[in-house]
Amino acid sequence: MADPATFAAPAAAVPRALEGLRVLDISRVLAGPLCAQMLADHGASVIKVEPPDGDESRRFGPPLDERGEVAYFGALNRGKRSIAVDLSRPTGRGLLERLLVGADVLVENFLPGTMEKWGLGYESTLAARHPRLIYCSVSGFGADGPLGGLPGYDAVAQAICGLMSTNGTPESGPLRLGVPVVDYLTGYNAMVGVLLALAARGTTGRGQRVEATLFDSGLALQMPHASNWYYSGRVPQRMGSSHPNIAPYDRYAAADGELFLGVVNDGQFRRFCECVERPDLAADPRFANPSLRLQHRDALRAEIERTLAGLSAAPLCDALMRRGVPAGPVNDVAQALTQPHALHRAMAVEADGHRHLGVPVKLGATPGRVASLPPRLSEHAGALLAELGFDAAAAEALFSDGTVTRPLRGA
Repeated sequence: MADPATFAAPAAAVPRALEGLRVLDISRVLAGPLCAQMLADHGASVIKVEPPDGDESRRFGPPLDERGEVAYFGALNRGKRSIAVDLSRPTGRGLLERLLVGADVLVENFLPGTMEKWGLGYESTLAARHPRLIYCSVSGFGADGPLGGLPGYDAVAQAICGLMSTNGTPESGPLRLGVPVVDYLTGYNAMVGVLLALAARGTTGRGQRVEATLFDSGLALQMPHASNWYYSGRVPQRMGSSHPNIAPYDRYAAADGELFLGVVNDGQFRRFCECVERPDLAADPRFANPSLRLQHRDALRAEIERTLAGLSAAPLCDALMRRGVPAGPVNDVAQALTQPHALHRAMAVEADGHRHLGVPVKLGATPGRVASLPPRLSEHAGALLAELGFDAAAAEALFSDGTVTRPLRGA
């Protein structure tokens, strides 16, 4: 593991784009919490309302972070304040309604119908009580339709949406993508929806429902496979790391490791051939244009493999990139997070002794930043209850009857 001192520090505190925005995050696990965390990175004040025993991702460990907290939870909940409330109780739902007063955004990912069952549905209740509220619902499949209301997880969505079918090789069979890409995109779609609704509210003065589903996001990832199927009628197959429309666009073995070549046009192909001292490939009529290179992809691959077998990956990638030919070594996670450019781009950072991925959306005048440590369970309950006007006795009553989880000592 890299020395923490090598991790880039976040920028000094400056105004952020969403300062003053108030967000209630009552979602769990990944897509909803990621949406709320990105809002927090850009300045929103986010209150995470957890169930009494916490977001279940608090139990997705080890590994644990420096404080003994689960690293998975910490990756999705920095910059938030936590209060754990039993929403199955009328007193818990009453507390949530008090938190909603003055809130701009609510993010939830309960099974569709849960909020309605509690008397907190958007159309039936909250829209009238809180007309400026942006209500963001994240779910697997939405509330209606053939799959409406059913539970959804990333890997299940990958399977249903066809993503597994094109991931892997003919020999491997369908494979889950190694990162929760559907959950991740759903979190981004939820955030974009919230920002669009906030922009509309600036014109109309009213909030609205925002919906992001794993199903929709998973299908939206089917590019270029959806277009290829629509206009060819051929069902896309597993091709390993290669591309159905472009060659050479694939992973290759060099003398000391693997690299990926992304050659998409004739100029890049000529420069690649010059760099590896194979002008004969550029002159070969089988490889004269993108269509022919795709048609003769197997022969081209054999020539490239033979050539790269005698070259070192890192120097070759550097030479190709500097000639305008996209290429990169196939890094493992540790290599990816400790490479100099990750540090330069502040994508591997340390804040308050805690290691984080950085903020991927960069704003010039109002940049986001990693704001604060992920909260311990119900860490801020006392302060939040005081802000809502509960005196010490009233707060203690909520702790004692189990409506609110008492913070751990030292939290």
